[in-house]
Amino acid sequence: MLNIFELIVNSEETHTIVITDKLVLDKIQKNTVLYDKTGEQHYDIISAFIKSIRGSDPNAAVYWLARMIEGGEDVKFIARRMLISASEDIGLANPTALVIANAAFQAVTTIGYPEARIILSQCAIYLATSAKSNASYMAIGKAQQTVKQTGDLSVPLPLRNAPTKLMKDLGYGKEYKYAHDYENNFVSEEFLPEELTGTSFYVPGTNQRENAIKNFLKNRWKDKYE
Repeated sequence: MLNIFELIVNSEETHTIVITDKLVLDKIQKNTVLYDKTGEQHYDIISAFIKSIRGSDPNAAVYWLARMIEGGEDVKFIARRMLISASEDIGLANPTALVIANAAFQAVTTIGYPEARIILSQCAIYLATSAKSNASYMAIGKAQQTVKQTGDLSVPLPLRNAPTKLMKDLGYGKEYKYAHDYENNFVSEEFLPEELTGTSFYVPGTNQRENAIKNFLKNRWKDKYE
């Protein structure tokens, strides 16, 4: 109701405004962006915006962005959702996306409307046209589920911190192999608890950057990352 009232007041040039049913209906029908920032449309439009970015459609992303801007959506809310999308939907396929989304968040927080719309648009188009991967999102989900199922498994002795003589005598840190002492700064060791040996959480996506990561892991770990 307050949004409609504000719309009516801002659209009239006279000092005295008489609110009538006809005036309200006319203004609402002309204003296609009647936007409830706390209601269902708020969530539907941000959902459509993020899904457009995920779907690599910059035109749709900019359209839904415009709907939110014209509806007076909080600039930081939009920027926050793009930050999440940059990691959840793009991730390691293009790590720069997170840097740009974070820079956009900082910029719009400093500048605010109306100029912030340009920064939001630039960021949304960049994210929409970027390569996509949800591998990091899936990896942490699998890891958390494993933690819930297996509980607090013991840290292998070679990986434990040993700041005292007693801890060293108990074998903390014993037989740990320092990766930088080996060729290519790598040594084939098991860093998971014994019960999870060989478990895979991160599965590289099929995109140019993660193909390179996949090759790196295969070269280092051989069969473990086949």
